Amino acid sequence: MLFSEEKYDVLIVGTGVAGLCCALNLPESAKVLMLSKDAADRSDSFLAQGGICVLKSPDDFAQYFDDTMRAGHYENNPDAVKLMIESSPDMIAELVRRGVSFARDEAGNFRYTREGGHSSPRILFHDDVTGKEITSNLLREAKERKNIRIAEYCELVDVIAEGGECFGGVVRIGASGELVRVYADYTLLASGGIGGLYENSTNYRHLTGDALAIAMKNGAEVEHLDYVQIHPTTFYSEKHGRRFLISESVRGEGGVLLDAEGRRFCNELLPRDIVSGEIREQMKKDGTKFVWLDMRPIGEKTIREHFPTIFRHCLDEGFDVLKTPIPVVPAQHYFMGGIKVDLDGRTNIRRLYAAGETACNGVHGKNRLASNSLLESLIWAKRAANSMMQRGMGQITRFPKKDTAEYADYRTLKENYANMIREEAEREAYCD
Repeated sequence: MLFSEEKYDVLIVGTGVAGLCCALNLPESAKVLMLSKDAADRSDSFLAQGGICVLKSPDDFAQYFDDTMRAGHYENNPDAVKLMIESSPDMIAELVRRGVSFARDEAGNFRYTREGGHSSPRILFHDDVTGKEITSNLLREAKERKNIRIAEYCELVDVIAEGGECFGGVVRIGASGELVRVYADYTLLASGGIGGLYENSTNYRHLTGDALAIAMKNGAEVEHLDYVQIHPTTFYSEKHGRRFLISESVRGEGGVLLDAEGRRFCNELLPRDIVSGEIREQMKKDGTKFVWLDMRPIGEKTIREHFPTIFRHCLDEGFDVLKTPIPVVPAQHYFMGGIKVDLDGRTNIRRLYAAGETACNGVHGKNRLASNSLLESLIWAKRAANSMMQRGMGQITRFPKKDTAEYADYRTLKENYANMIREEAEREAYCD
């Protein structure tokens, strides 16, 4: 139970890899509250299939850098890209220390896979559930920490800001709808992307960009809200709800795209935006709602070992990928824009941070390179935690009052937040 005017050192909105990594990198003396709009394990971090990139040797730096920049149409922040790549070996080592398991060969060395836009294999993976492997280990550790409290089905409806400084947030408790004020020295917004605003998305439906709209409402700078990534391959279905992702690494391991006549029609390993465009063009030519993805060239052993979840899902849908191609279609997948932050995750509002898909540090540019998202989220979350520790806890002695009456009409509030995001995205697209 949350009580109004409770005080924490750090308020973290979101229980995906960004929020969890920040919480776990704070000292155990820090009093931390984590909010989850749904169950704590229903973040998009759990859904990430393909893997997580790493600089596997210094010799690969230049090529990894160029692959990331090229995928982003060279609109990336080069300093952010450099920071992410250089920080990747230490972050992977930290994940392993925390119990995360990645695929290894018989000699015990990491196995690497390749995905679209990558010039060579540099992606670590755990079957086809890498995000679940990472996030579940971090969540388990967070639940064991006595200083970290996780409040499920509790939703941020606004931050408490005054004079360009953040003092916490107003929280709606799901079951009762009660509104409470939560005060904190620092607040991290890490609540994911905006996929819930789209009819067809790989994201959970409850991820509707609330934190982004809240930040905008309070004067935070935002950037590139029109930069939305479409994933080329989601399982085509007439069913409503979240689209099931068919990992990019399926094509990296040899899967091929086929038109209505069973002919290969594109280079499957180009960046996502290009492949998505090729698929849409082919669908238009064929007059179909999908194209075919043939996994048979991968081979049964690799399919069963590397893609067990995809294999089972397709069987449930009536398709045996060992015998027949599957129907796939592009769908909204990732949000490159967000709350503008620096290399430490700081916004222009003092004591307010953002990380993960909620934030925009410029690392992805206009189009994200496959399997850079988990890595970026983890690195910026850890840097945010370090920044908070450097600035110190317990320095605020006065917390402003906040009237919660304006949030009583929940439906109108949600509609207003969604409209804010759409209008800003349209404005940026027009200005471009």
